[in-house]
Amino acid sequence: MADIKLSTQAPGSYSSAPESADEQAEKEALVQAIELLFFAYRDFVSDPDAILEADGLGRAHHRVVHFVGRNPGITVAELLGILRITKQSLARVLRELIERGLIEQKTGTRDRRQRHLHLTPQGAGLERRLAVPQHARVAKAIADAGPDAAETWKKILINLVNEDERAAVETLITNGEVL
Repeated sequence: MADIKLSTQAPGSYSSAPESADEQAEKEALVQAIELLFFAYRDFVSDPDAILEADGLGRAHHRVVHFVGRNPGITVAELLGILRITKQSLARVLRELIERGLIEQKTGTRDRRQRHLHLTPQGAGLERRLAVPQHARVAKAIADAGPDAAETWKKILINLVNEDERAAVETLITNGEVL
C-alpha cells in the first residue's frame, strides 16, 4: 500500500484541477485504509457475533455488557452517553439482559432516581467469553505489526474520535490514567 500523506484539502471537498499521480496514489491509499477498517471490524466482531447468536443476543447486547463490565456501577444516563442510542433501544436491551440474569440494576444511594448497572457472575462470564477471541485477535495483530504498533494504533484510533470528545474517551478507556 502506498504511504498515506496528510492532505490540506478539507474532507469532502474536491478540486476542479486534475489530480497528479501522487494525489491519486494518496487518495487510493486512504480509500484502501478505510476499506481495511471495514474488513477489520467485520472480522473483529465475527467471533463474538457467533457467541451472541448462539445465545440469542446481538451486538447491542455486547456493547452494553462490555461497558457495564468495564465500568461497574455505571448509570443508565452515562451508558446512553457512551453508546449514543435511544433510551428506548437501551431499555429493550437492558430489559433482556436483566431478565436473563446477566445485568443487575441497583438504585442510587444519593439519588434514588439513578439506576446503577452491574454484571452478575453470569454476565461477567459472558463478557469474558466475548472478549477472549477479540483480545487474541488484537494481541496477534499488534505483535505481527512490530514493536511500535500498539502506540501507533492507539494514536490513530484516538485521532479518529471527534476532537471535542477525545479527552473524555481517553479518560473513560483508561479509567482516568494517561494513555
